[in-house]
Amino acid sequence: MNIFFNILLASPRGFCAGVERAIETVKQCLDKHGNPVYVLHEIVHNRHVIEELEEAGAVFVEHLEDIPVGGVCIFSAHGVSKSVENQAADLGLRTVDATCPLVSSVHAMVEKYHSLDYDVIIIGHHNHPEVEGTAGRVSGRVYVVANEQEALEVTVVDPGRVAYVTQTTLCKEDVNGILGILQKRFPGSKVPRSSICFATQNRQDAVRELAGVSDIILVVGSKNSSNSNRLKEVAIQCGVTAYLIDDKSDIQPEWIRGIKQVGITAGASAPERLVDGVVEWMRQHGGENIKEMKRARENVHFKPAVLD
Repeated sequence: MNIFFNILLASPRGFCAGVERAIETVKQCLDKHGNPVYVLHEIVHNRHVIEELEEAGAVFVEHLEDIPVGGVCIFSAHGVSKSVENQAADLGLRTVDATCPLVSSVHAMVEKYHSLDYDVIIIGHHNHPEVEGTAGRVSGRVYVVANEQEALEVTVVDPGRVAYVTQTTLCKEDVNGILGILQKRFPGSKVPRSSICFATQNRQDAVRELAGVSDIILVVGSKNSSNSNRLKEVAIQCGVTAYLIDDKSDIQPEWIRGIKQVGITAGASAPERLVDGVVEWMRQHGGENIKEMKRARENVHFKPAVLD
C-alpha cells in the first residue's frame, strides 16, 4: 500500500438548511415539551442522526396510531400528504410540521396547477416519502414518473394541460432526459422553475469538480438517503470510483491502495462529525495535505417549526 496520499474535501457538503431545521425542530420540541415526542418516519435519512435523537427522547413511528392522543407528532423534512395531516387531527395529535420549506414550495406548485385543472406529473422515485407526500397534496390527476420509459408510457387526462415538478433530491442530468420526453409528448406543457433543491445542486456540482482531481470519492451518507445516492452516481458518471459509506467503519483499506488523492463529500443529511471521522481514518492510513475546495458558502437558514 502507498504510504502517502492527499485528501480533498468537497464544499459545500453535509447538512443543508432543511435538514438543520428539521433536526433543530425535534430538539426544541424535546426541550419545550419534554420526552417523548414522536416523529412520523425518519426526520431525515441518516442513521446516526436518528440514533442521536432517540437517545434524547424522540420516538420514531411508522403509523400515526402508534402515538397516544395528545402526543406531539412531528412530520419529517420530507413532507406528508393531506390525508396524513387530516388523520393526525382526527386522532387528536399535536402536530409540528418540519417539512423542508423547499419541499413545501413544490407542494404549493402541485396544488396551484391542480386547482387550474392541469394534470400534474412528479418526476421522482416511487415510494420515496417526499414523492408520496407531494403526490398526496391533491386528489386525482397526479402521476409519478421515475424514468424515461415511464415518461414514454404515462397517460394523462388532458395532454394539452400538463405541469411538472421534480423531487428535490434528484440529479438534473437524470431529470433532463425524462423532461425532454414529456415535453415532446405534451407540447405546451407548464414547467415551473426547477424544483431540484439548490443545496442538492450545489453538492452535485462540488462532486463534479472533485471528480476531476480525485482517484476515488467517498460519499458519507446513509444507504436510504436519496441525495447521498445521487452524489455517488454523479461521481461514477464522471468516471471516478465512488463509495457510499455510513461512517469510517465502512471504509475498506484496499480502496486506497495505490491512489494519490481521495475526495470526500457528505450528503445533505450527514453530520460533519462523520466526515471528521473519515478524515481521521485517512490520516491514520497515510492521508496528508488535507485541502478544502474553494467554493461559496451557503448562507441560507430556516427557522425551526413550532407546535400548531
